[in-house]
Amino acid sequence: MTKKTIAFIAVVAFLAWVASVYDYTLFGTLLPVIADDFGLSTSQSTMINTLATVGVFIVSLVVGPVLDKMGRKKALVLLIIGGALASGFTGLAAGAVSVVVIRAFTGLSLSEEVVNAVYLNEMFKRVKNRGFVYSLVQSGWPVGALISAGLTAVLLPIVGWRWSFFVTLIFSVPIILLALRLPESPTFLAVKEVKRRQELGDTAGASALAVEHDLSELIDGKARGGLRAVLAPGLRRHTISLALAWLTNWMGIQVFSVLGTTVLVGAKGVSFESALIVLVLSNIAGFAGYLFHGWVGDRIGRKLTITAGWAVGGVISILMLVLPTGQGMTIALYALTLFFLNGPYAAMLFYMGESFPPHVRGTGANVAHVMAPLGGIVGSALLSVLLAAGLSMTVAAVCAGSVFMLVSGVLMLFTKTTNGFRERSITKEALA
Repeated sequence: MTKKTIAFIAVVAFLAWVASVYDYTLFGTLLPVIADDFGLSTSQSTMINTLATVGVFIVSLVVGPVLDKMGRKKALVLLIIGGALASGFTGLAAGAVSVVVIRAFTGLSLSEEVVNAVYLNEMFKRVKNRGFVYSLVQSGWPVGALISAGLTAVLLPIVGWRWSFFVTLIFSVPIILLALRLPESPTFLAVKEVKRRQELGDTAGASALAVEHDLSELIDGKARGGLRAVLAPGLRRHTISLALAWLTNWMGIQVFSVLGTTVLVGAKGVSFESALIVLVLSNIAGFAGYLFHGWVGDRIGRKLTITAGWAVGGVISILMLVLPTGQGMTIALYALTLFFLNGPYAAMLFYMGESFPPHVRGTGANVAHVMAPLGGIVGSALLSVLLAAGLSMTVAAVCAGSVFMLVSGVLMLFTKTTNGFRERSITKEALA
């Protein structure tokens, strides 16, 4: 693993994540425009987003097993291709039903996040300050959101919302070609080889390789993968708490990041054009949030970094919504909300790789990660229900987003504590 190889892996993973986030946030950003084109009300448009997110959740369920069986590289290439096609077909949507069906397959590109978490954790084992390095890759979220908002402001009046989605498809083609040149994870290859030797009866060879690659849980040949393993007594509380933390935090993501334009227009009286500018400026702060939380996670531990960041973000989002702020203060508080809402994911994704053993790393990380679209479903649905019940956007956003951001921080207290500096494998005693 030379420095050149590490840099190449980081760049490809970053570009793939930027393209995925560009498409994901583009849909939320353009939702008011799409709704107008199809003659839908605000509550109807958010409900369409909810149904589409149900499809995203279903599609995302297949990623964990694919990651642990096919390999990290093949899974990444497959997801990039699937996400690119889904984005391009969005521009061909003929109505609400087709939007829901097509957007369901963007669950492939959204799941690049969990593939990156597993793949880069294994590839960056000996990289100094690897949490900060990973934060540069994960910062593709605010970069993708920034590009989405910026290009929308420029291209929407010229090409309309349909052609805006074709940009992602075009951008993804060179990324796919680069991803085909990525090396496979040595850890994944070692897991496969240990199991192969065990099947051939080469117990000594399998044990030697397992020790060399820190795969002690595979030595006796009894370690099992799949959902049953991550819900075993030694991992059960960690897996459930982590999954619930993802679910509740993504309710906040759905309200303040994906539906940010809708919330700003409805709660703060900001025009759609001004809301795009706010999104651009705020995602610059979100980028800084990734770097900050990745750097802090290397020093005080990733679990503590995530817990504190999400709790602070929840409080700031409430202040933004309830205080009678002008445009300047609204921008500042919204930027801080994204700083502490999105930023901790730079620590979170690497934390997940540290907290699950290699042979179930893909499955464990994906069990938590699939809660993201599920949280989006719940957040969007709750927001829609509250608005349909006659509540103001301010109250609805606090109840559907801010409160659950605070809850997600509390749930992280019940997850496994890692050292936050280097990977620590969970031994078979922990699984017993």
